[in-house]
Amino acid sequence: MQADANSAVCAIRPGSTVEYIYNTGACANAAEPVAYPGYTLVSEVGYMVTLLVALLGVVFLLRRLDLGTDREFFYALLPFVFFGGALRVVEDANDAVPAAEALISYPLNTLFISPIIYFTVFAITLVAVVAAVWAARAGVIERYDYALFGMGSVALLATLAYLFWLVLVGAEGVEFYPQVSVVVLLGATVAAGATWVLIERFAPGVNAGTRKIGFVILWGHAVDGVANVVGLDWMPALGAGANLIPKHPVNQFVVDVTGSVLPASVLAVTGDTWPFLVVKLVAATFVIWVFEDEIFEESPRYTMLLLVAVLAVGLGPGTRDMLRATFGV
Repeated sequence: MQADANSAVCAIRPGSTVEYIYNTGACANAAEPVAYPGYTLVSEVGYMVTLLVALLGVVFLLRRLDLGTDREFFYALLPFVFFGGALRVVEDANDAVPAAEALISYPLNTLFISPIIYFTVFAITLVAVVAAVWAARAGVIERYDYALFGMGSVALLATLAYLFWLVLVGAEGVEFYPQVSVVVLLGATVAAGATWVLIERFAPGVNAGTRKIGFVILWGHAVDGVANVVGLDWMPALGAGANLIPKHPVNQFVVDVTGSVLPASVLAVTGDTWPFLVVKLVAATFVIWVFEDEIFEESPRYTMLLLVAVLAVGLGPGTRDMLRATFGV
């Protein structure tokens, strides 16, 4: 995290202090331990376990508030999932621009780097939930879910406004490639729509429990899949600069396997990340199949939170990857 926060290639700790290295060769030759920005399999598993444990605490809170049993709660939190991904790009953009132009510097920027960003977004969302519920029960507003959706949308728009501001002032290291977002969102919609049609046509029981929420989850993971395909393979073809570098070990694994299996002539046409989209769609289909009607009846609050979490682990990183590519950071 410290290496990421200081825009270093890696960080080492030869003694009691941390040193940052900005040269790839020096990192390769550095004595262990060496920490690189990005994720590892250990950290990703750790985040998932922490998330599941944290959800138990949130269930008790929702029970206290008598909240979270309806599907409107899921949709009301949707903007906050986008917001989490967009907020992470704010830190990416601050790494890209010169220090004098950065809005957030070290150590404050660690609030927007994994895993701390999860707590940051959770705290903001929790405040919004409590405020919306209080306003509804005090008679200030009619429905809490509309207010909650609105607050999430405002937070998302404010985050995007900062990124656009960097573009408008011509900040060094930040570009704007709107075609990337168009292709990602269109491609994700087509991929999720085709998968949905196949499910409804040949296996409607898969989505008997989640219903419309199932499509949202499919779409969210399709965004992640298509954003990776575009960002890692098709940036030059879209006139959007160089391809990005995989930040997740699963993405890198897919790239390595595809590159070792398919011949170079095929890879030149298809790229080597498209299997990741297939994996995301298959995994999302399996997840929505698991959520049967009985689960909603037996534990509605925990089920809703799990569905939000499932969406977040796809749409959150997908939003980040899409916006990173869109703004060239």
